[in-house]
Amino acid sequence: MKNIIYISICFFIVSSLITSCTKEVLDKAPLDSYTDASVWGDLNLSEAFVNNLYNVIPNAEHNWDNTTNRTWALSSACDEAYNKFDDYNASIMNSGSLTPDNIGVFDIWSKNFSVIQNCNIFLSKIDNVPGDEALRNRLKGEVIYLRAYAYYQLTIDYGGVPLITTPFDLNSNFEVPRSTYEQCVDFISTEADKAAAILPVAQSSANWGRATKAAALALKSRILLYAASPQWNPTKDVSKWQKASDAAKAVIDLNAFQLFTGNYSDIMTTKNSELIMARPTNKQYMWSAFQGVEMFLSPSGFHGWASFAPSQNLVDAFGTADGKDITDPTSGYDPQNPYVNRDPRFKADIVFDGRPYGNPAFCQDRYGVGSTNAAEFFEGGLDSPQGWDTWNNSVTRYTFRKYCDTTYNYNSETQTNKFWVVSRLAEIYLNYAEAQFYLGKEAVSIEYLNLLRQRAGIKNPLPALTGTALENKIRNERQVELCLEGHRYYDVRRWKIADVTENKPLMGVVIRKDASGKRTFTYTKVQDRIFKPQHYLLPIPKEEINRTKLAQNPGYN
Repeated sequence: MKNIIYISICFFIVSSLITSCTKEVLDKAPLDSYTDASVWGDLNLSEAFVNNLYNVIPNAEHNWDNTTNRTWALSSACDEAYNKFDDYNASIMNSGSLTPDNIGVFDIWSKNFSVIQNCNIFLSKIDNVPGDEALRNRLKGEVIYLRAYAYYQLTIDYGGVPLITTPFDLNSNFEVPRSTYEQCVDFISTEADKAAAILPVAQSSANWGRATKAAALALKSRILLYAASPQWNPTKDVSKWQKASDAAKAVIDLNAFQLFTGNYSDIMTTKNSELIMARPTNKQYMWSAFQGVEMFLSPSGFHGWASFAPSQNLVDAFGTADGKDITDPTSGYDPQNPYVNRDPRFKADIVFDGRPYGNPAFCQDRYGVGSTNAAEFFEGGLDSPQGWDTWNNSVTRYTFRKYCDTTYNYNSETQTNKFWVVSRLAEIYLNYAEAQFYLGKEAVSIEYLNLLRQRAGIKNPLPALTGTALENKIRNERQVELCLEGHRYYDVRRWKIADVTENKPLMGVVIRKDASGKRTFTYTKVQDRIFKPQHYLLPIPKEEINRTKLAQNPGYN
């Protein structure tokens, strides 16, 4: 029996299949499915097959399941944020009750192996598909990258997983043992090199969002950084840090990207020189504003959901405008006047009490009751538990500004075209700075940290930090620069500090305003968090263990 390969008609229209209108209706091929022979006999259909594989890459939508942007789940499953509605089962993680039976939509095992199977099918067929050789090679490079990306996601969640590179069929032996973590890292790194050798450094504007040489090398940089880190490198093997350093430098040496120097808030919402890989989303295929970033991140007084709210833990990671930590006695930080003189990235990424948010024209109802577009998280304010849309108020009294497009009215317009940033130059600089630090080249590490801090608007360079002080600063810079980008969850695990950071209460603030307008800030616990040793990795789902007899991760038996 021929396999039927289903491909969403959203991605393509094949004119040859919608002509011949004189044929009987029952003689026409269905437009939402194609036979094996059709897909592997027409390069346009093969390209459509590849388009569907891009679903393994996160996008800018919110779909309440594991097909969506998992960054939201990751953010609320670490000390970065709180998810009021528990959309992705993060409460299971945070309460210490995670088991192979209850991981729910946080799990990506089946989804990613389904993508890998389809990648394997494509790679087994593509060389024999007739058509333009350049297009065929480009698609092959993209699929090699996408398969590597799927394995990267599995490996950082579960450790070593089965490495499967040929398509399964009904006669296959599904009991493939787990490869080691090191074998998986070697595979991902090698595949990234293969993809990089085929793909262009950058795609044409018409193909923006497709994999490139730079995207493949950026993936290699990230997985080798993880492999060199304490979680997977307890012996402090310097050669692993050298590989991580070389991989990051290879991206830098492409000289194809520059740090974005425009409005910092626009990095994540406008195409710019810093973006290495991004996944675009077309508003035409989004069913409502409910899927949009602005709706589920914005404050309740702006009729958003405040669904993923920054923690006080994250807010406290942002230093002062002159580059000092708020814990530095010379920083001038005042916990009773906490939002003044802060790192410019704080205002760019976080909506806090008193911060203007969005276009005043889009929130005239606030002005109609004598307010403004400045957020009111104080008790009794429009964005407080006593304000508007109280079921959506932020529990931490903050919301994310990052990733929000404030140029349109999400309350009346369905959506705007978006993209999700998969990798950008700032991450590569941070990867390189960290690797250089562990290679003993502290001056180079500081140089790259300063490039990011200066771009953000911090004029004072870092002092000549060394040792643990510099290590902590590298980690702090990642926490601030890359917040809400899906990194923090994995960073605290690969650094083996999650047993500290994730065993602390998640904090917020309660703000009270007296008759004179003076505010009082009380820092309060939002949620107790419990992290157990086994949580450094996720459990393999129980049904997969039962089906394949794979070895379970430690602590979950």
